[in-house]
Amino acid sequence: MLYILYNDLKKKEVFMKKISLLAPVILLMVIIFSFSSQPYKDQDITPWFSFLDDSKFAIQLLSWISFQYGGSEVSIAEKGVSHFLEFFIRKGAHFTIYFLLAYFTVRAFKGLFSKRRSLIIPISYLFVVLYAISDEIHQGFTGGRTPLVSDVILDSIGCAFGVICFFLLHQKLIHFFKRVF
Repeated sequence: MLYILYNDLKKKEVFMKKISLLAPVILLMVIIFSFSSQPYKDQDITPWFSFLDDSKFAIQLLSWISFQYGGSEVSIAEKGVSHFLEFFIRKGAHFTIYFLLAYFTVRAFKGLFSKRRSLIIPISYLFVVLYAISDEIHQGFTGGRTPLVSDVILDSIGCAFGVICFFLLHQKLIHFFKRVF
């Protein structure tokens, strides 16, 4: 009887560990899907910065920045201050969310597939990049949104940093615990 109870508790413990590993990954994927389902007009944050559109200080401070992204020029002259700032916030969000998704995906895959350690990092990276591609395709079906290869590249860079950060942090922790204990 005690053996059966012990096994049941062990199974629940393993199940809860799997849930705790997968929950952040699933949550981030739902957040990404939710945002890519919204039309641009529902995500437009330029009104928050519109007071800066006529700011001589902001224009002078940022007017030297100009580059191409997704086939169009990104600059104060081309977009105005509010759209220029929104561009960096949106792209920063792209980088950050895919950084986090990659970090937690490596963590989950490492905990779930511990026998295939050499494949965890490349499979995690591939999984997240494929999700980024599917996200851009999904945006193509959403009104007012444009799928961009440039966004997939940015997401992939965020993903790479997430994987590297997990690996480096994990190595540091292993080194620390070996040294301390």
